[in-house]
Amino acid sequence: MAVVTGAASGIGLAAAERFVAEGMSVVMADIEADVLNEQVQRLQADGAPVVPFVLDVSVAAEVAALRDFAISSFGSVHLLFNNAGVGGTGRPTWKTSPATWDWVIGVDLLGVAYGVEAFAPLMVKQGVGHIVNTASEAGLCATPMLGAYHAAKYGVVGLSETLVMELAGTGVGVSCLCPELVDTKIFESTRNAPAHLGLGKPDHAPIELLESFMKTKAIDPAVVAGNVVDAVRGDSFWILTHDVTHLRARHRNESQQRGDTPTMISTSGAK
Repeated sequence: MAVVTGAASGIGLAAAERFVAEGMSVVMADIEADVLNEQVQRLQADGAPVVPFVLDVSVAAEVAALRDFAISSFGSVHLLFNNAGVGGTGRPTWKTSPATWDWVIGVDLLGVAYGVEAFAPLMVKQGVGHIVNTASEAGLCATPMLGAYHAAKYGVVGLSETLVMELAGTGVGVSCLCPELVDTKIFESTRNAPAHLGLGKPDHAPIELLESFMKTKAIDPAVVAGNVVDAVRGDSFWILTHDVTHLRARHRNESQQRGDTPTMISTSGAK
């Protein structure tokens, strides 16, 4: 039985569909109630054992309620996919508002931490389970204008590395998903920001550039979902969806060892 956050679209939806194809029941959780219910009803019409749960992962009590709902619905949880996430707002770090920091860190990092807090004890007690945390290539290598997003995703990588060591020998596995460009709505995520934060569309050219790349270079979320299934089956920690990520990470590590000042990492033309 699996729980997927951010399940109304993108990687989360593709993962839910793949988990069903693998014979699992799935609790599909998301903040977008209308879209979530539409997708759940579509899958249910095909006989899929899926149920919806609407929540804001940045609220610990709501994540705990998700756990309780999953247990009451299916009796146990074997796979947690901490996938809900939002993008940045494309501004220099010193122009990133406290509201933006609260939103991005709350969803992208604390949402993962709250998922671990809620579900890890259950899995340890069961003696079996797997937690997949969605970080990003942005959790391995930095670029300008996305300070809050990088801080959150670097945090997810560190949290996941810590968690896999803490859970060693318990029967509970951990994987850290670090995708690059995937065909999702990540750059439209301010649509889900609380109204009181007053966040608009990302307003810096790098975001527009990434959006243009998304249209031509992004991979299908179904490919990522397959990567996740393979990692869970193989008990693999790292899930890197693009070959270029290996090159970027190696470049960063070598640069760090030399003591170089960080710069934009270019791997143009890498396959």
